[in-house]
Amino acid sequence: MTNFRIKISPEALQDIQQATDWYNERGVGLGEKFQKQVKKQIDKLTSNALLYTIRYDDVRCLVIKKFPFMVHFVVDENRGIVDIFAVFHTSRNPKIWIERNQKDL
Repeated sequence: MTNFRIKISPEALQDIQQATDWYNERGVGLGEKFQKQVKKQIDKLTSNALLYTIRYDDVRCLVIKKFPFMVHFVVDENRGIVDIFAVFHTSRNPKIWIERNQKDL
C-alpha cells in the first residue's frame, strides 16, 4: 500500500479555521475537538486514501466523525499526493471548490 503526502490548500485550511471559530462560539473547547478530529481523519489518508470512493469528477470525500463535515480531496497516485481542496459542512454544495479554482485562473 502506498503512503501519500498530504497537501492542504489555503482554502481548505480557511474552511477548517472558520468551522473551528464557529464551534468555539458554541462551546468552550468544541473548536479544538473539531480540529483534533479533522487532523486525525486527514492523517488516515496517508495510508488509505484510495479506499474512499470517487464522489464526483475525480474528487473523493472523507466524512469527519462526530461532526457534519466532509474533506474533499483528489489522489495523485503518480506523485503520491493527496490534495485536499475543501472541508465543507455536509449541507453545502461540494461543487463550490470548482468555483474557487476558477477564481485562481
